[in-house]
Amino acid sequence: MPERDIIVIGASAGGVEALMAVVRGVPHDLPAALFVVLHVPPDGESMLPRILTHAGPLPATHARDGEPIAHGRIYVAPPDYHLLVERDRVRVVHGPRENRYRPAVDPLFRTERDEIICRADYAKG
Repeated sequence: MPERDIIVIGASAGGVEALMAVVRGVPHDLPAALFVVLHVPPDGESMLPRILTHAGPLPATHARDGEPIAHGRIYVAPPDYHLLVERDRVRVVHGPRENRYRPAVDPLFRTERDEIICRADYAKG
């Protein structure tokens, strides 16, 4: 199983300033990827990747389903899609709403938890 480190962050619609502060504080050579879920309306355009790119040293983009996870990048959940982790890939899925939201941070937390458990089991042999 490939080694990769991920930082998972979730915020409600009012959390943009807090996300900007977090991104501002990360080093340009961060040896991890950031996954960000923000509650946004399903039919609107999300400016969050542009905002986060300008706020700190790492490039931010809306995640694309199936793309490999890379260190030093910020993956943002696109409107109306959940952002997930599956092995060494990003998953973007239009699953059911959770707690009235899509994207929601719960599915991301669950998939990352499952990946951590899988990595631990793999390491044990």
